[in-house]
Amino acid sequence: MSGIPDFKNLVFKDTSFANLMNKRIYNVLLIATKYDAFMLEDDGRVDEQIFNEYTSLSLRYPPRFTQVTTEEEALAELKDRNFELIICMPNMDNRDIFAAAKEIKVHYPNIPIVVLTPFSKEVSKRIANEDLSAIDYVFSWLGNAELLLAIIKLIEDKWNAPDDTKSVGVQIILLVEDSIRFYSSALPHLYKFVLEQSQMFAQEALNGHQRTLRMRGRPKIKLARNYEEAVRIFNQYRDNMLGIVSDMSFMHDGVKDPYAGYKFGQYVRKTGLIIPFVLESSESCNKVYAKELGASFIDKNSKSYPQDLRKKIMQRFGFGDFVILNPQTKEEIMRIKDLKDLQKKVFQIPDDSLVYHLSRNHFSRFFYSRAMFPPAEVLKRVDVSDYKDMDEARKLIFDLIVQYRRMKNSGVVAIYQKDRFDEYSNFARIGEGSLGGKGRGLAFMGAMVKRYPKLETENFNTNIPKTVVICTDIFDEFMETNELLPIALSDADDETILKYFLRASLPASLIDDLMAFFDVVKSPIAVRSSSLLEDSHYQPFAGIYSTYMVPRMEDKYEMLRILSDAIKAVYASVFYRDSKAYMMATSNLIDQEKMAVVLQEVVGNRYNDHFYPTISGVARSLNFYPIGNEKAEDGIANIALGLGKYIVDGGQTLRFSPRHPHNILQMSTMDFALRETQTRFYALDLKNLAEQFSIDDSFNLTRLGLKEADADGSLKYIVSTYDPYDQIIRDGYYSGGRKILSFVNILQHDVFPLAKTLDELLSIGQKEMGRPVEIEFAVNVDPNNHDKATFYLLQIRPIVDNKEIMDEDLTQVQNEETILSSTSVLGHGIVTDVQDIIYVKSGAFNSSNNQLIAYEIEKLNRRFTEEEKNYVLVGPGRWGSSDHWLGIPVKWPHISNARVIVECGLENYRVDPSQGTHFFQNLTSFGVGYFTINPFKGDGWFDEAYLNALPAVEDTEYLRHVHFDKPIVIKMDGKKSLGVVLKPE
Repeated sequence: MSGIPDFKNLVFKDTSFANLMNKRIYNVLLIATKYDAFMLEDDGRVDEQIFNEYTSLSLRYPPRFTQVTTEEEALAELKDRNFELIICMPNMDNRDIFAAAKEIKVHYPNIPIVVLTPFSKEVSKRIANEDLSAIDYVFSWLGNAELLLAIIKLIEDKWNAPDDTKSVGVQIILLVEDSIRFYSSALPHLYKFVLEQSQMFAQEALNGHQRTLRMRGRPKIKLARNYEEAVRIFNQYRDNMLGIVSDMSFMHDGVKDPYAGYKFGQYVRKTGLIIPFVLESSESCNKVYAKELGASFIDKNSKSYPQDLRKKIMQRFGFGDFVILNPQTKEEIMRIKDLKDLQKKVFQIPDDSLVYHLSRNHFSRFFYSRAMFPPAEVLKRVDVSDYKDMDEARKLIFDLIVQYRRMKNSGVVAIYQKDRFDEYSNFARIGEGSLGGKGRGLAFMGAMVKRYPKLETENFNTNIPKTVVICTDIFDEFMETNELLPIALSDADDETILKYFLRASLPASLIDDLMAFFDVVKSPIAVRSSSLLEDSHYQPFAGIYSTYMVPRMEDKYEMLRILSDAIKAVYASVFYRDSKAYMMATSNLIDQEKMAVVLQEVVGNRYNDHFYPTISGVARSLNFYPIGNEKAEDGIANIALGLGKYIVDGGQTLRFSPRHPHNILQMSTMDFALRETQTRFYALDLKNLAEQFSIDDSFNLTRLGLKEADADGSLKYIVSTYDPYDQIIRDGYYSGGRKILSFVNILQHDVFPLAKTLDELLSIGQKEMGRPVEIEFAVNVDPNNHDKATFYLLQIRPIVDNKEIMDEDLTQVQNEETILSSTSVLGHGIVTDVQDIIYVKSGAFNSSNNQLIAYEIEKLNRRFTEEEKNYVLVGPGRWGSSDHWLGIPVKWPHISNARVIVECGLENYRVDPSQGTHFFQNLTSFGVGYFTINPFKGDGWFDEAYLNALPAVEDTEYLRHVHFDKPIVIKMDGKKSLGVVLKPE
């Protein structure tokens, strides 16, 4: 493919290194005399040497060796166990030294057999006359464990090369050599070199696991021992050849050909492919042939042969530093160490050097040798002649790197390295300990978003904010070096504990890391707790600890002071009184709690001295208060302008189901929209720089009104405008008139696909976590381009509030056991702290008295409010109806302590369930249960006779209040909309 690649359509798919090197050698059978085996083990054990060899190169899975001395023992072992490789060290006294190998090959034709033999003239002679058909390779053995590693890797490479080159373009280095002694010496050098290089390049991976996987992408080495084999391997892998090292003289058409290497070089050059070629020969006069082929030459007799080989491969095969040359003089202009270096220097490479290196595939080789396949594949297909201007080519290389690094960084928990963390880094950890609950959730989300590219749209990307997690081991170190545990576990008050923590000092290494972090982060930083117990799947620990916001400042040292204080204050919050009480309540031990800290870019824009996002929100994959045609599993979201604290504090938010974004209760009537929508919001006050940190983590947040937001220009897409003259609400932003936060353009007119994104994320999250989830998010509209916005996932956690674990089948509960049961219920969970029922007596009921009944209820409710107790309220008709013929016209404050409200139809007074707007908002915010029953037609059940037979605390003309000595248990299943109120035990 010639022509400039079209970047718009180029999406890098990450290389799945885990699928590479799938066929491995796990067990090796060694057939050798006791003496040879002893020599092989040389007092040390071969297992151990191989193991050390493997670990020093960060390789995993070192194979196990099983040693036997005779053919019979070998066959017995082979019968019992699987072996992937057999190594024979033949006993030279024996006349037919390869008989055993032949016998074994008959029974196990697929297991490769390698012969290791100490080399001498005598041996060479004998081998020349032997039938070697049963033997895959013969090696010369001088007691070097590196050779064993090379043998094992050579065979693994042979097995894996076809798949790995096809699937991701893994590269091949071909060694053509027929001298047993020479390839026995060259292969270990080659492997050691390639493995060390790939270990170096794997450092660019972002964590240990990725590093190990990256090494699987190293170039494979193939050995050809004659001309025909060399041509066959070359033809099979010609598009994946990183380079060739060839001897000059080897077998060709069954006879030794002194020019076979030169002929093979000509064959390769005829294809027109640019492939580095190294020609080796023990006769230095053959240098001329190398020159003619444009190949490097190595003299095999040289004392420094291994070093020469290493140097040539380093120079020619794309390993080591990338040296940029002046094509005329071949002098070095600059050197490039790694990817980041190339990104920095690509614009400084002179035109003629760029043409020179691009046309020789040096750039793609640089990427290939480092197992960075996506950019390598693109650069390999670039034809320099397509570029009028080399700046285009520079831009191409630069864009490839940026895209590659973005792809690498998303969804990966990198190890934080201050010189590597930059604008493409997304998630890194400082320390070796745990990431804590929030940290794990974020890491999980990053990986999840990466797995679902369809979440990205043209103008609405999904991401997680730049995050660095300070792991729990840093917390331990901080607690120990400052000896803080005694004060922390004491009964001191919160202020004192905070004071001690602020005086302590953070580990010095952390300070350096934080300074580097400031260079990359362009917005304020949220310092959130991420404790081990927080968001842990079975405990509701959310929101117990502090989250501080630190503004971005020009003065780094001032910013460091405030950020350090914020980290210490989060650490201190583990030991505040409320946390300790909470620990007691959830029977956890405070000293088991460890704290990681999440440092995260705050999502939002700066408006003068304030900073806030366009939208914050919380969404859950289950909605226990569905209205109209919504279902429980359609999920529910609450969104607001400004920082999320407003939602957490129970402020007035806009509520909608992501699958029904047009169905917004608060916008259903005008007076409701004017009364029940958000009028204030939180922003970070960039001027409040806190001389002294406070226990209150919101000390530097400020509550503003919509007028301020209007002045900031942040309301454009998210409001409707109330026109007082025409008494209507218009969709969209118009000057004058009161602004109503309806988010109408986003929800009704789909300027950004917020509802769709939430719906996808909730279902993906629920699928991946295996249980219903809650997510926190923020959306930021780009202030310079109002048509673009980014959706940031801030947190994901399973929904497991204790009150929400409801697995019981309520259809099995008998009416006799209940005071009430209903099949039309809103709400979810189990309530066990209610001992009172207030009900309107149905015998005396007449709707003309509804206003009087409302007054009586209001009086009773006031008493419950004073005592901080709850009750179940049962009455006919619609509660809170403004038409008192339809129901009792109470307002929410008059019944605010009811835990369950029951609308009970009577034979002559039937009512459809209201789910009326007024109450609905409050029901959901306070988690109140809402039952509708019509017992006279068998729809639900109310055992009024049972209550009438009990003594009353109060018995008025219209009402009865019954108190129980034991709690009446209330159970609600919001998914199936069933509910019961059980009689006390």
